[in-house]
Amino acid sequence: MIHVAALYRFARFPDPHALRQPLLDLCTEQGIRGTLLLAHEGINGTIAGIDAAIETVLAHIRTLPDCADITVKHSHAETMPFHRMKVRIKREIVTMGEPAIDPLGGTGTYVKPADWNALIDDPDTVVIDTRNAYEVKVGTFAQAIDPKTDSFSDFPAWARAHRTELEGKRIAMFCTGGIRCEKSTAFLKAEGLTDVFHLEGGILKYLEEVPQAQSRWEGECFVFDERVAVGHGLAPGTHGLCRACRMPVSPEERASPLFEEGVACPACVGTRDEARRAAYAERHRQVGLAQQQGRAHVGAVAPKRDGSPVNPEE
Repeated sequence: MIHVAALYRFARFPDPHALRQPLLDLCTEQGIRGTLLLAHEGINGTIAGIDAAIETVLAHIRTLPDCADITVKHSHAETMPFHRMKVRIKREIVTMGEPAIDPLGGTGTYVKPADWNALIDDPDTVVIDTRNAYEVKVGTFAQAIDPKTDSFSDFPAWARAHRTELEGKRIAMFCTGGIRCEKSTAFLKAEGLTDVFHLEGGILKYLEEVPQAQSRWEGECFVFDERVAVGHGLAPGTHGLCRACRMPVSPEERASPLFEEGVACPACVGTRDEARRAAYAERHRQVGLAQQQGRAHVGAVAPKRDGSPVNPEE
């Protein structure tokens, strides 16, 4: 089994560039794969490898400024969920686009998974899913508001547009692992909304700790790696990933005549020209050949969710 560790920490990194190469070298030496983001505001990412290697890298991360007690969410995968190891320098470790927002200056009140049901069951609580629409589609809490955002940087505009609906309300917010709620609750408080709470450890911690029989969660939780989605107990989910548009695909969507493995899904069929579809089909064929021959195949750089090419150095 592959050990998967998801982590983040808001901290003061005066020189994140100085931290990058030693971290990348250690991860490479230990056979770790995944992505870690470094910024002046801290660290964020998910890595995977054997148990001993993960512990070695986490021990190094805990030596970084103000990271000694960093919280890590552990899960496992049958196969390696990442193709390569990347350590990137970013302006933000989670992009909101509001430079004045500093989670270290104050966030909403943390609510442990064991106490979350009581909070969201209260009819006076407004529950907000801070994730993007394609994530919400895979699963969410039944009573949660979906802002229908395409990216997290859209959230401030949504919140400002709905401010009058939120004023005077008790607000409970959640996201995948907790990091987006650190910023979204800090943002709401900066906007003058003070009765704000968020799920500590995010959906992943809730699914890990709350028994399914007591859970208010419906569906699966989208994750940003080759597992695509996980369910209660962080067991592998049933969703796949469209290799054309990078959107999650349910079993029902895979059964659709509009779905073609590696080429198109119901969400993107008809949005690519024949040359692009042929390139996707060839990439899928090459991946299949590599699997038959027992070798790894990273393949061409996947497109962004809007279909445009990705810069590997982003």
